[in-house]
Amino acid sequence: MSEGVATHDGVSAGTLLREAREAAGLHVSTLAANLKVPVRKLEALEEDRYDLLPDAVFVRALASSVCRTLKVESQPVLERLPQTEQPRLMADRERINAPFRAPSDGPGPGWMDQVSRPVVLIVAALLLGALVLVFLPYIQSGYETVAQAIQEAETPSTGTTATVPSQPVAVQAPAPAPAAEPAFAAGAMATATATATAAPDSSAAPSTPVAAPQQPAASAAGVAAAAPPVLSAPVPAQGILSFRTKAPSWIQVTDATGTTVFRKLMEAGETAGVSGTPPLSVTIGSVAATEVEVRGKAYNLGPVSKDNVARFQVK
Repeated sequence: MSEGVATHDGVSAGTLLREAREAAGLHVSTLAANLKVPVRKLEALEEDRYDLLPDAVFVRALASSVCRTLKVESQPVLERLPQTEQPRLMADRERINAPFRAPSDGPGPGWMDQVSRPVVLIVAALLLGALVLVFLPYIQSGYETVAQAIQEAETPSTGTTATVPSQPVAVQAPAPAPAAEPAFAAGAMATATATATAAPDSSAAPSTPVAAPQQPAASAAGVAAAAPPVLSAPVPAQGILSFRTKAPSWIQVTDATGTTVFRKLMEAGETAGVSGTPPLSVTIGSVAATEVEVRGKAYNLGPVSKDNVARFQVK
């Protein structure tokens, strides 16, 4: 209680106002809202803290308003208020529209409490859903592009269809042996035959053995290496289609998936077999120089050829 407080019978004006408010069943914040004044000023009036109020005129006016709102006699209250008439100017930092909070109400809500409110959470969820709907098609298209690139990168290594190179692969034939080495080999074989023939008549021969001419080991090895290889018969081509050329001819075969399973410029006397997913589309550049078999049977190229070029399908 500040100095200069007038009391009668030990009861101050603030005590009378507090008892009247409590008897009316009003909270200090409710009374402040009705009077449109800050809660702290009403609390200062009830606690007789007149030093927290602007001046005596304001104190008497506020006390009269409280008595009129609570419907109590204002004379006993006004008699207990300070009687000074000197106004005291004081900066009023609390405006009429300041929030009404009593000291017993605890601290105000923080930003975490504001964020955790249901309305804020619902708005955030709606915004997040809108962002997902906007950007989801772009994300899916990006995933599909990456998956397609990976699949295209792995196709050459995992594919089962072999692609024949567009240019024929040249096979180098072994160099023919010199003419002198076959002649030497023939002479050696004749000498060995004559020695074997004369062996049964060794009893009638003189006791002095006839020494056969000895050849160096290196010469024998050279004879074996110089012997011409035995050429085997050509192996028939295997597959749905078989090609045999008598002169150079360009041949291309494409399966049902559009994949070129065979493409080559075949040389004279060359054979090849081709298989794939039917129907097979065949193009032959030289009909006169090419023989074709379909599943082991000869195929007539006359009905499907024009200007010495044949195009047909094998189902």
